[in-house]
Amino acid sequence: MEALSESDRAGRDAAIRAILPVVPRHGWTARSIAAGLEAAGLPPDEASFLFPRGVTSAVEAWLDLTDRDMAEAAGDLDALRTPQRVRALVAARLRLIAPHKEAARQALALFALPWNAPAGLRGAARTADAIWNAAGDTSADISRYTRRATLGAIYGATLAFWLRDDSEDVGPALAFLDRRLAGLARAQRCRRPAGGAKAA
Repeated sequence: MEALSESDRAGRDAAIRAILPVVPRHGWTARSIAAGLEAAGLPPDEASFLFPRGVTSAVEAWLDLTDRDMAEAAGDLDALRTPQRVRALVAARLRLIAPHKEAARQALALFALPWNAPAGLRGAARTADAIWNAAGDTSADISRYTRRATLGAIYGATLAFWLRDDSEDVGPALAFLDRRLAGLARAQRCRRPAGGAKAA
């Protein structure tokens, strides 16, 4: 994301919050951006500054806003173990975007276009990083990257499940997430004895 001052970022956040209700009708379009700027009390020419790559920048700004809101929405995680923290953060994120499910669906379709794939990958990497950072991960070795890649895949699968699910709440998506996390934990437990035997 482009570096912005605190006041400019606050303006961009306000515009994104105003854009989201418009997206189901008009999509992630210049028209939606213009409507969001107007609703936020910002001049139309702010669009090129706040969203220099148009709708792609707008979607990235929403991801960034949700990354920041997620940690606050998850609450105090100090008493939880790391896997529980990760689950709480993903759950908080899903609940944040739940009122904007159609906007999320259209954002995913936008990033699925070949020319937008790099932006989509950047967004997914930032979200995985934000989740791990909020969970308290401070690793600096290769495990930092493998954890984020693994979580990115799990979150992506959970998001895809949620977008296909017609339930009124995120319960089924969280159950899907729990199965993925449990499977990951089993795989990690299975690898440890094998590694120990080989070293011996």
